[in-house]
Amino acid sequence: MSLEEITDQSSSSFSDERVKYERQDKVPMNEGKLPQDSSSELPDVDDRIERWISSRDKSFEFNKHSVTVFDVAAYILKNVGKVTTMKLQKLVYYCQAWSLVWDERPLFRENIEAWANGPVVRELFNYHRGQYTITSVMIGNPDLLNENQKDTIAAVLDYYGNKSSQWLSDLTHIEDPWRLTRTGLPEMQRGNRVIRLDTILDYYGSLPPETKN
Repeated sequence: MSLEEITDQSSSSFSDERVKYERQDKVPMNEGKLPQDSSSELPDVDDRIERWISSRDKSFEFNKHSVTVFDVAAYILKNVGKVTTMKLQKLVYYCQAWSLVWDERPLFRENIEAWANGPVVRELFNYHRGQYTITSVMIGNPDLLNENQKDTIAAVLDYYGNKSSQWLSDLTHIEDPWRLTRTGLPEMQRGNRVIRLDTILDYYGSLPPETKN
């Protein structure tokens, strides 16, 4: 994966922001206010590997030994320390998004749903439910990630890692994958529609890159 600069889609809040990716190990952290997420009944964590994958998303290769969102979350927390649970959800979302673009494969196999406050992995929410901040994911094993996966996560954290929870949530709200998945739903209404992998890939893969000199 080469070093890249990705330009954010224009908006009143983000028109002057520029996404710069460089692989680094340490990232500053700036947490924001966490709005309350809403949800319906959630499945057991042990069911996470049995999640159904939509027919079009089956074009992406999943190995039965693939890492889970818990492994990714554990690696993120190992590197950035305590964050709000809302921020962790957004970080795993962007790790999945850029893995699809850079590595041409999903980072983890769990579905991402378009909830009122942005993308959420339901299984991860089930694990941290009731917590405002989180420091570790004990059922995750960051050592299962290979070096390329770690590089992808590090590159994502280099840009998104120092953003607040609310900033990340607001950003997802102006980007097509979350916005289009929730078409027809009133603002802040609960929803559990799955954000398709091909939708994520099409959007982030279409952002205009600039090769770093």
